[in-house]
Amino acid sequence: MNEISRRDEVSLSGAALRGAPWKAAAIGGGAVTAASYGMGLLTGGGDLVWALGLGISLFALIAAIGAVSKPGEGDRVTRQARQWSLQHPWKFSLLPAGITAVLDYPVQLVLDGEGVFGSAWHSLWHGALVYLIAGILTLSMRGRARTAR
Repeated sequence: MNEISRRDEVSLSGAALRGAPWKAAAIGGGAVTAASYGMGLLTGGGDLVWALGLGISLFALIAAIGAVSKPGEGDRVTRQARQWSLQHPWKFSLLPAGITAVLDYPVQLVLDGEGVFGSAWHSLWHGALVYLIAGILTLSMRGRARTAR
């Protein structure tokens, strides 16, 4: 019985994200937000809420994929957490999806004006998209877990 609890799964995902490229994720998310909003302004349809949602989603994706891209680096705990993440990509992807939904909710609530439930719905959709993309990308990187052992 090597089953672990949901709490332990979240802890392992967090440990894997400990060595994520947070600065690159913030720069990438910010650049995409600025470019998206700027292009929208140039074409006459700038939507700040959409641009911020896109930037937040990209921020979480860059952090998630950057964290598991080098499973052999870091201390022993981080390496083991990254190995677990590559072996369980769908469980690992729950944390970046949750980060996206939590960061996106205030943006939706304050700037979009759709109310509590409408904002929650949009945030959950953004989180679901990050879950799907991060899961697929982490699944495609599974071979790294075998080579890092």
